[in-house]
Amino acid sequence: MEMEDTTVGASKPNGTSNLSEHLSRVARLLPDKKAVICPAAPGSGTFVHWTFRELEEETDRLAHGLRQVGITKGVKTILMVRPSLELFALTFALFRVGAVPVMIDPGMGRQKLVANLSSIGAEAFIGVPLAHVLRVLSPGKFSTVKVKITVGRRFFWGGYTLNDFRKVPWRPFPPVPARSDERAAIFFTTGSTGPPKGVVYEHGMFDAQVRYLSTHFGYGQDEVDLATFPLFSLFDVVLGMTSVIPDMDPTHPAAADPKKIVQALAMHNCKSMYGSPALLENLARYGAEAGTKLPAVKRIITAGAPVRADLIEAMHLMLPEDARIHTPYGATEVLPVSDIDSKEILTETRRISEAGGGTCVGRPLAGMEIRIIEITEKALANVRDAVRVPRGQIGEIAVKGPVATKEYFQNPVATRAAKMQDADGGIWHRMGDLGYLDDTGRLWFCGRKAHRVETARGTLFTIPCEALFNVHPRVRRSALVGVGETGSKRPVIIIELKQGDAGGDNDRLTEEILAIARAGAITREIKTVLYHPGFPVDIRHNAKIFREQLTVWAAERHSK
Repeated sequence: MEMEDTTVGASKPNGTSNLSEHLSRVARLLPDKKAVICPAAPGSGTFVHWTFRELEEETDRLAHGLRQVGITKGVKTILMVRPSLELFALTFALFRVGAVPVMIDPGMGRQKLVANLSSIGAEAFIGVPLAHVLRVLSPGKFSTVKVKITVGRRFFWGGYTLNDFRKVPWRPFPPVPARSDERAAIFFTTGSTGPPKGVVYEHGMFDAQVRYLSTHFGYGQDEVDLATFPLFSLFDVVLGMTSVIPDMDPTHPAAADPKKIVQALAMHNCKSMYGSPALLENLARYGAEAGTKLPAVKRIITAGAPVRADLIEAMHLMLPEDARIHTPYGATEVLPVSDIDSKEILTETRRISEAGGGTCVGRPLAGMEIRIIEITEKALANVRDAVRVPRGQIGEIAVKGPVATKEYFQNPVATRAAKMQDADGGIWHRMGDLGYLDDTGRLWFCGRKAHRVETARGTLFTIPCEALFNVHPRVRRSALVGVGETGSKRPVIIIELKQGDAGGDNDRLTEEILAIARAGAITREIKTVLYHPGFPVDIRHNAKIFREQLTVWAAERHSK
């Protein structure tokens, strides 16, 4: 008997593209396999799960309910639900009816959260009770919301609960057809280097992302994945993998208990996991102290900030010899762009990175194009207006391909600043990152464009400069910032010491740091060293350094 084709992201017979179609396909083939495993309650130590059949049936029930209350194709729907079984069913149900889920990091703070969500003009709001309290306490901000659904106990704000949709007998709900270029979802950036922006995803972009996970990273239906980032969990399901949600707060990965991560990996026999560099740093430290091994894990994907080779090396001490750690490059607006694995990093690129050559993020994935263009703050309407720089020279990274988004939602200014038209009708996205291509076609990341330090003598780039100081045994991480007037800034290196270092004898350490600066051709202008107790970091991965805040902090101390 010939099995049904389970290739995800492939062309559908009806020429449409809807992410929830993949769930239906997997549910037919693997009905009794566990689809999602979640903690029964935070700290309980027990887990609950749904099989693919159960997830499919719950998705259908919710889809019928959503359509009945007016959430149909094109309806923008704010979704604020914690990682749970219900989050999976609701997300797939929204895709199934053709609605447009709107997702945002709740950790950005109430004021930013409300301002950004209210700018969407959403017609529906699905959230936990606390999310509805936030909505109610922001009068006038959500006036466009007509349908309100509570996940959990509903209080005085009215509307519906999920139980209202579960009372009817199950019956299939065919996914609403959608073209690959139709709007599928809106995801907000974290705003780590500017105001958060709503990134518009199309259905075809999701298909392309799923295809990359399958063909490039080798994800398959025989695996169990520990996903510490909710979006990755959704991709697990459409690939036929079991997705395990660990007992942690996904908005604070740096605070995740490494013991619980290890227990979840072992309990569910996970072969792969996704974790931010901050989470892996704690996990590696725990592994070294406890002598913990992860014999079943074959693949780790980590992203969100440059990943240092010493962290990769420390993680490999916990893994089997044939395991690989991937550090793909991308952003909310285009993901993934390129990839490199730990073998290449440890045997080839580490030496260059630690000598100030930037962080290698690998070669572009099939179908992705990368150009390095001259650094400019000007909007460039067409890619022909962008000046390409010679290979090996640092410039701004521009990307084109099937996962490159085309616009920010109702933000033409930001769209013009980041997007360039191509003659073939395609869109190039300006990453806002700086880097270069080497002779083999590998991309090297050198920091954010907004973080470069322009002095009277030239330009300093954060990642290459910081790498020289990060190899010092007392330095956990460093941050290069500029103090003073634009074009003649004074470079300052800020040091965060390793955990447990009380900061004794900093005068001697300062001399050692300045000696490193004098010895480096790219760091000789650095003559000021400051020490910070703990760098501010992004809310999504807890790993990307908020250099804007450190610049203000350094300027205040420099002026004293």
